[in-house]
Amino acid sequence: MRKLKRIISATLASMLALSTFTACKDVVNYIPNEKIEGSSLYVKKVEDLPDDFILGMDASSVIAEEQSGVKYYNFNGEEQDVFRTLAESGVNYIRVRVWNDPYDENGNGYGGGNNDVEKAVEIGKRATKYGMKLLVNFHYSDFWADPAKQMVPKAWKGMDIETKKQALYEYTRDSLTKLKEAKVDVGMVQIGNETNGAMCGETIWFNIQQLMQEGSRAIREIFPEALVAVHFANPEKVTNYTSYASKLAYYNIDYDVFASSYYPYWHGTRENLSSLLSGIATTYNKKVMVMETSYAYTGEDTDFSGNTIGDGSVVTKEYPYTVQGQANSVRNVIDTVAHTTGGIGVVYWEGTWITVGTSSWEENSAKWEKYGSGWASSYASGYDPNDAGKYYGGCAVDNQAFFDAEGKPLESLKVFNLVKYGNEVEPKADAIEDVNLTVDLNGTIVLPEKVNAIMTDDSKQSIPVEWKVTESELQAMYTGGVKKYEITGTAGGMAAHCYISMVEYNFITNYSFEEGETGWTLTSLGNMNEFYIEDKVTDSLTGNKHVHFWSAATSSVEFTVEQQVNGLPSGKYKYSISIMGGDCGETDIYSFVKIDGEIVKTQALSINGYGNWDTALISDVEYTEGQTIVVGIYVKCSGSGNGAWGKIDDALLNSQK
Repeated sequence: MRKLKRIISATLASMLALSTFTACKDVVNYIPNEKIEGSSLYVKKVEDLPDDFILGMDASSVIAEEQSGVKYYNFNGEEQDVFRTLAESGVNYIRVRVWNDPYDENGNGYGGGNNDVEKAVEIGKRATKYGMKLLVNFHYSDFWADPAKQMVPKAWKGMDIETKKQALYEYTRDSLTKLKEAKVDVGMVQIGNETNGAMCGETIWFNIQQLMQEGSRAIREIFPEALVAVHFANPEKVTNYTSYASKLAYYNIDYDVFASSYYPYWHGTRENLSSLLSGIATTYNKKVMVMETSYAYTGEDTDFSGNTIGDGSVVTKEYPYTVQGQANSVRNVIDTVAHTTGGIGVVYWEGTWITVGTSSWEENSAKWEKYGSGWASSYASGYDPNDAGKYYGGCAVDNQAFFDAEGKPLESLKVFNLVKYGNEVEPKADAIEDVNLTVDLNGTIVLPEKVNAIMTDDSKQSIPVEWKVTESELQAMYTGGVKKYEITGTAGGMAAHCYISMVEYNFITNYSFEEGETGWTLTSLGNMNEFYIEDKVTDSLTGNKHVHFWSAATSSVEFTVEQQVNGLPSGKYKYSISIMGGDCGETDIYSFVKIDGEIVKTQALSINGYGNWDTALISDVEYTEGQTIVVGIYVKCSGSGNGAWGKIDDALLNSQK
């Protein structure tokens, strides 16, 4: 009987696979199998790129965009189905998110494309028509699911885990059946989106894995040839990723691809990404990929609603915000994954999501509300009151698309084809590297006479610059107190920017830890998992680096960070240092000043969550030349939740009148 069941199962699987093949037999493949010639884009060839490497594009918002009046064009300036343009540029996979029910009780869409399964079917049919496979991204939520929120669908609210498992299985099965009946060529399916320790309202792994198992079971039944993917975010948090992979293996979850988001602004180095994914691929015999990445082609906003990334954003800016800079970023992520053990592909996130109008916020807002073409509409407030309900509006990534505000493709879109062949045209200047100066209020501002021109091949050349600033404007910076100023100029016919931070003189060496532990003594008094200088601009108060600590065990966090300050003249001083963190439970945290080995002053600090920096100020420190002075911070945390963690930055010792 068991043998007969296996034969029947194998026969059914063969029939399903045959039906998929039959559905695709009349497809016209628009993906070029040769180099696109005549491009001005500089692209270095990605060596040994596999023929089946996934070069994907998330295009989830296209339907809502088109309903809002957006038109897309090809490189000849002719209006054309955007999916054909993507295929002709080398894209071979289209990714689409699927929400269970992104509508309120009156049928008003939540926004973000209003991406239900019907939208997925429509997008899938168009992708299949032009020879591309569909990557189905089940969020298992009625709206955005990401590391910050994994809300249960309205219809599943209050279900126990057994009932929810069955509901998720049936929903996945029925949704995929609709895609199969529409003859969509499904190549991969995600069970969850950026499921960093939560999914579909569940926050413990024993329940999460049960839901993943049911999603995988449904995928195997309906599309047995499709790859099953899991998806996580924040690869810069290495221990988290290794923990996720370990839990997936422990529960024997049936999946093929371990996928990661990788946004260069926030997610660390490509070297770390590759090392992390290679380790997971090798240890667990899984395929790996980047499921989401993007980069800005301009710092400007085009839809009157503000952008996640733009000029002045405090992020890692590895490339200029230009069309070439965007292409260089994508090319290098592809190169990284292609040379990562088990690496199978890269998907760019929402490269077709552009402004729905160029006249006014009012015009666009009406379309965002009616068609769901903004990131969220006001109607989402009932489901997501704490985020969408407060900040609904337009597209925050229109400056990271591969089409301009008029719907015309950017030259950078051709990178998906050119990475296979290379297009090493003569390099030319593309943008000017920003200049950052830190100047003491009692010092002298010395503007550089030359700046770096960033070339299209990502090299740099020093060229003369002319700054547009008067002597009186410079003098005003000395009297304006602690403040940051921007000076503009021109170099090689391009705009140059110099950012000047005026500061009080700080007697502390390496005050923001940009030189690692130089000048500092880090002493662990407990048994912490992590205690080191971290390089992560988004978690720093100033610069890129700070002291980082984390530990899972209760009462294992205890340490000091201190520095002996030398060459200090006699006088009165003030000392400050800042901390932020979370999950710390009961704490004993204070800054201190020691003179000749004795603590003379302290100031308590508190930990209040991510981004909420607390600064302790100790004033009126009397110092006599020849004494030994040490400043620092003491931290002790009992820990709670996911383990105590925190960041320490910006130690300042200034003279005081």
